[in-house]
Amino acid sequence: MIRVLIFFALLFALASGFAWMADLPGTISITWNGYVWEQPPVIVALVAGVLLAAFLAVVWIIRVILKSPQIASRFLRRRRKDKGYAALSQGLIAIGTGNAKLARRHGLEADRLLSDEPATKLLLAQTAQLAGRDEEARNRFEAMLEDPETKALGLHGLFVEAERHNEPVAARHYAEEAARTTPGLEWAGKAVLGYQAVAHHWEAALKTLERNYAAKMVGKKTYRRQRAVILTALAQKLEDGEPERAYSLAKEAHGLALDLVPAAVVTSRLATRREDIRKAAKVLEATWRHFPHPELAETYAHVRTGDAALDRLKRVKSLAAQRANTAEGAYAIAKAAIEAREFDEARTQLKKVLQSEPTRKAFVLMAELEEAEHGDRGRVRDWLARAVNAPLDKAWIADGIVSAEWQPVSPVTGRLDAFRWDTPGGLSEDDGELLEDSLFEAPEAPALPAAAPRPQNADEPKAAEPEDEAKTVDLTAEPVSAKAGNAQVAKEKAPEPAAEKAPETVQSTPAESEKPASEPASTTRTGYEGTTDDVRFGPSLNDLPDEPAAEKETGAPEKAARETPAAPPQPAPEPAKESKPAKKGGNGSKAAGKPKTEEKGQEAGKENLNRPIEFALERMPDDPGPDEDDEDETTKSSRPRFFN
Repeated sequence: MIRVLIFFALLFALASGFAWMADLPGTISITWNGYVWEQPPVIVALVAGVLLAAFLAVVWIIRVILKSPQIASRFLRRRRKDKGYAALSQGLIAIGTGNAKLARRHGLEADRLLSDEPATKLLLAQTAQLAGRDEEARNRFEAMLEDPETKALGLHGLFVEAERHNEPVAARHYAEEAARTTPGLEWAGKAVLGYQAVAHHWEAALKTLERNYAAKMVGKKTYRRQRAVILTALAQKLEDGEPERAYSLAKEAHGLALDLVPAAVVTSRLATRREDIRKAAKVLEATWRHFPHPELAETYAHVRTGDAALDRLKRVKSLAAQRANTAEGAYAIAKAAIEAREFDEARTQLKKVLQSEPTRKAFVLMAELEEAEHGDRGRVRDWLARAVNAPLDKAWIADGIVSAEWQPVSPVTGRLDAFRWDTPGGLSEDDGELLEDSLFEAPEAPALPAAAPRPQNADEPKAAEPEDEAKTVDLTAEPVSAKAGNAQVAKEKAPEPAAEKAPETVQSTPAESEKPASEPASTTRTGYEGTTDDVRFGPSLNDLPDEPAAEKETGAPEKAARETPAAPPQPAPEPAKESKPAKKGGNGSKAAGKPKTEEKGQEAGKENLNRPIEFALERMPDDPGPDEDDEDETTKSSRPRFFN
C-alpha cells in the first residue's frame, strides 16, 4: 500500500512539473553551423529525456558485449553450483533414508560439481560409515584435519569412529584435541569430563568442569551437583592417605549437595576420626532429613566407637525421629534393637516395615529376630520362604547396572552422577503379600505330648476320635473290609471277590459268604480285626507266631479256605487261631471276640512301631510284570520270570 502511494506521488510530481513547464513563456533557441532550432521548454525537456535514454541503452549494449565472456562464465558456474547443491541435497536425503548406494552416487556427483564444498566431504564420509567402509571413512575424516575450517568436523568424526570400535584411548585423544581447538564444543567438553571421570582422574575432571561452566555448557545447578560428586569421589580416594584434605573436600561436597548420601557418610566418618562427634552427627542428621538412607543410619549408630548396643539403639531412635514414619527409620531401629536384645521393640518396628514396604531384607531380618529370640527353626524357614517372593530391596542403579555401593560415574556410558537409589528396574510391581497380625505374635510354648490310650476290647464302646488326629498305620497290613451294619461303608460297593496278590492268606466261612449282598460278610484277615471305624492293626508278617492257629466251628458249615499265591513264591504264613463266630444283633453283626493270640500280636505290633517297615514285594524291582499273552493267572503267578 505504501509503494502504491509513493508511485502515485511521483506521478503527480512529474505531471505537475510538465504542466509548470508548459505554462512558462518564451522559447529555447539552439544555433549550430547556421542552423537554428527553437522550441518551447517543454519540448526541449522531452527531447533531452529521449536522447538520455538512448544514450544509456547504447552504453549498456556496449558493456554487455565487452563483458560477455565473464557473463557466460558466471552463468555456467552458477548452473554447475545449482546442480551440485541439488545433488548434495538428494544425497543427504538418501543418507537419512539409509540408502547408501544412492547417497554415494549423489555424493560423488556433488563432489565433482562442488569440489571446494566441505559438505560434500562430510556426505561421502557419512556414506562410507553407513556402508560399513570404516577405513574409507577414517581416511576422509583425517583429510578434513588439514583444513582449519573442517578440522573440528574431522575430529568429531574420528571420535565417533573410535567409540564405535570401542577404543576409549583414541576417543579421549580426539575429544581433548577438539576441546583445545574449539573450546565451545559441548560434545568435546562432556566427553573429556566423562573419560576423566571413568579413569578416576578427579583433579583433571574438576578443571574440565570449570571450563565447561565458564563456556556455559552446563547450568549452575548441574555444576554444583557434578562438583559435589567429583569432590566426594576425590575424598573417598584420599581418605586413607590424606585425611585432612579429604575431610575438607567432603565437607565442601556436603555443602554443595545436602542430599548426596556418600558425601555425608564420608564427612561423618572423617569427622569421627578427628573426634568431632558433634559435627559428624550434624552432617548425618542434615542429610537424613532430606533423604533417609540405610547407610546414614548405620554410620549414625557407630558415630561414637565403643558404645554399647543400648546406646546405639537410643541414638538410632533419635535419628529416626528427625523424619518420622519412614520405613528406613523403622528398619534401622529394628536392626539396632535386635543387637541390643530388645526383641519386643524390634518386632514392633518390623511389623511397621512389613505392612508398609515389605522387602526381602525386612523378611530376612524378621527371620533373624525369630532365630535370636526363640530359636524356632520352623518360623525362621517360614520368613525366609516369604523373603524369596518378596519385592526387591532398593539399590544403587545406573544404566541397567545394580550396585551395592555408590559409584560416582556409570561404568556403561561414563555419565557422571548416574546412580540413583531405587528398586531395580521395577521388577516387582506389586506391594507384596498381605501379612496378618498373627504372624508377628511370639510363638506359644509347645504343649506336652498326650498319654498313649490304653488298649480297648472289641465289646467295649469306642470313644469318638477327632477327625484330624493322625492314626498309626502298619503298612504291612491288608486293606480293611467294611463291618456288617456300618451304614457309611454299606453305601459303597461290596468287596470284590477278585483274588489279591498279598502275602497273607484270607479265610472266610461259608456261612458268612452266603449272606445277602445288602449285608457284607464279616471277613477275618490275619493281622487285623475290626471295621473302618474301629481299626486295630496287629503285628506284621515277620511277627506272626510260628505255629498255626486252629479255627473253631460253631453251628456253621465247614469253612473253605482260599489261598492266593504270591509272586515271587514265599512260604505261606501259618493260619491264625480259631476265633469266636460273630453274633447277630438287631441291626447288624457285632465285632467278633478277640483271641489271645491276636491280643499278643497287637501288643507286639505296638512295640514294633518304631522298627523299619518291611514291604512284601510281589516281583523283583527290575521285573516288567506279566504279559497279556501269557497263560492263565495261576500259571503266570507260579512261573519264574527273568528280565533281559
